[in-house]
Amino acid sequence: MVMALHPARAADRVRRNSKLARQRPAEPKGPLMFVSPAYAQAAGGAGGAFGSFVPLILIFAIMYFLLIRPQQKKVKEHAAMVEAVRKGDQIVTQGGIVAKVSKVMAEGSNEVEVEIASGVKVRIIKSTIAQVMNKTEPAK
Repeated sequence: MVMALHPARAADRVRRNSKLARQRPAEPKGPLMFVSPAYAQAAGGAGGAFGSFVPLILIFAIMYFLLIRPQQKKVKEHAAMVEAVRKGDQIVTQGGIVAKVSKVMAEGSNEVEVEIASGVKVRIIKSTIAQVMNKTEPAK
């Protein structure tokens, strides 16, 4: 058996439910967990401009010490290794060719003559030397 509501009571119930739906939730009692947006926006000022650059400065400092500085050190070590190449050293080029230095060109030149096989001599640029495998002892 279905119970029918009186039309006036049904309309009253709909009105009452719509009023509840429009009401805002009650304000929390006790300490607030989050700062309201109005307080957060008012925190600017003269000190805020410098404070916003601090994370950027810290990121740059971290990048310098983790990436830039070690790379500069590696480049200096490679340049010193290339300048110390002498006749008789066994080297590996960046192309993976293992060769023996047969002649170091003049001071101003950046070329080295290497022997990659018996009687096969090739001139290469010093900066393409990837590694010195066997160093020869200097002549006394």
